[in-house]
This record gives sequence, C-alpha cells and structure tokens, in this order.
Amino acid sequence: FAEAFEVVVQHSRNFTNSMFRTYYQSMGPRALKFVGELFTDISLYILGSDISVNDMVNEFFDGLFPLVYSHLINPGFPDPSVEMTECLRAARRDLKVFGNYPKMMMTQVSKSLQAARVFLQALNLGIEVINTTDHLKFSKDCGRALLKMWYCSHCQGLLLAKPCAGNCRVVMQGCLAGILEIQNLWKEYIGSLEGLTRGIHGIYDMEHVLLRLFSVVRDAIVHVQKNEGKLSTAISRLCGHTQQRQIRSANYPEDLFIDKKVLKVTHIEQEETLSSRRRELIAKLKSHSSFYSSLPEYICNHSSAVQNDTLCWNGQEVVER
Repeated sequence: FAEAFEVVVQHSRNFTNSMFRTYYQSMGPRALKFVGELFTDISLYILGSDISVNDMVNEFFDGLFPLVYSHLINPGFPDPSVEMTECLRAARRDLKVFGNYPKMMMTQVSKSLQAARVFLQALNLGIEVINTTDHLKFSKDCGRALLKMWYCSHCQGLLLAKPCAGNCRVVMQGCLAGILEIQNLWKEYIGSLEGLTRGIHGIYDMEHVLLRLFSVVRDAIVHVQKNEGKLSTAISRLCGHTQQRQIRSANYPEDLFIDKKVLKVTHIEQEETLSSRRRELIAKLKSHSSFYSSLPEYICNHSSAVQNDTLCWNGQEVVER
C-alpha cells in the first residue's frame, strides 16, 4: 500500500504542475520547485517522518506568494530582490494574502495524511505478527509427539500405516499452542483495521484530498488576484515597494475557476484503484479471520493423515476410524 499511496501522491503532483503550466505559464516553471518540495514532504510524512504538515503548507505558500506577486500582480517588472522576496514571504502570513485557503489545506492534508499513516502502520503491525509466526521453534514434547505420530508405526513393521486425522489434530494443537493464543488478537486486529478503513472518507481520505489539492491552490491564487488592489497598497506600505503596477482588468476569465466535471472523473478513476484495494484487502483478511485456530486442521487435511480410510495409526496401534 505504500506504493499505492505514492502513486496517488504522484498523480496529485502532476495535476498541480499541469494546473500551473496551463493557467499560470509565466510563473509555472518556478512554481514547480515549490510543488515538488511540498509533495516530497507529503510522501515522507506518510512513511513516518516527523515533518509538520503546517510547516510544509506554510513553506509552500511562502515560496509561492513572491511568484504570484511579481508575475500576476506586478507583471512585466524585474524579479524582486532577495530582501523584497523575504519581505513578501513574511507579508504573506501577516496579511493572509491567500485568505483561508492555507488553513483549509493544513486541516485537510493533516487529517488525511494522518489516517493514511495510521493505516500503513497498522498494516506493518500485521506483517510483523505474521513474520513472528513464520519461523516456529517446536518444543521437545512436540518433536516426540510428531515422531510418535509419523514413525513409531514403522517400528512395528507397519510401514504403510498413516496417522489418524483426529490424532493428528490433537498433536498439531499441542505443537501450535503458542500460535493459537494469538487467534483472538488476530480477529481483533482485523476488526480494528476494518473500522479504520470505514473511517477513511471525506477529509480523512488521502486520495479525496490530494487529488483536489490543485484546486485549493488555484482558488488561493484567484483570491490574491481578486484582492490585488488592497494587497498592492499593503505590500507597498510593508515592503517599501514603489513600483507602479500595471492596470489590470477586474474581469476574470472563466478558466480561472474549477472544472467540477474534471475533478469528479479524476476522483472516480483513483477511487477504483486505491479505495477498492482497501476494500479488497479487508475482504481477504476477514476470510482468514480464523487462520490461526484452523491451522491444526488445515495441516492435517493437507498431509498424509488418514481422512476416509477404515484403518489408521493412533500413535500406539492401528485402529478403525
């Protein structure tokens, strides 16, 4: 699932890059740097990094605003100096130039990535449990019981005698007693994972949030453009910027707004991959919810223990089933 999550992150990165290339060509190439850093941090967070979601979102918008200011509010003028860029970064937070969109992104990304990370941690816990039972060390009593079940009949010249299924299950239950103790914990684990999966929707669903992230960024930029008059005055006061900005039309082209149909199609395509895989995983786990308790019977059914013949070895003698 880590790979599947990374695919969603990559799709979201591509959608955001495409948005900049399509609608903001003048600053698109420079904006890609900040987009890349944001989604790299997102990937690291999912894998367990202690990066702060608020910090990664703030860094993204801090880096983005000088580009928005110089390319959209004051197009045609030289790039701002280092000092001016730092002032713009600071002013971004003081003036809340992107409105409530950074905070909205923080909330949605934080909740969805936290759910994704917990889901991955839960899967890793299950893998650890399975791995610990993958290399069993049987006790001496188990070894003697297995020897008696499989080979003691040979000492009596009964080379073709096979163990009775009932005796086989008793012996295997004794040998696997340590594993059988985790059966209840295994069922609880599957139930908890199923509950976690049911809760992954809306703002807790990583694919739902990330695949719409580019629209939040775009709305944030539109917010700046709609308030560019007030912002330009405030920036001039804070940063001492005396350049005269070009007069821009207050009319915004329709392509500045989000195509809801595109978003819907994008979501459905991803839901058919990641969400369906989660449901498929839970279904498979539930079908094996009694895996550990059924191990003795499974082993005996798939060994040479007698199931239907009339004669079998019960550990001491050949008897009729």
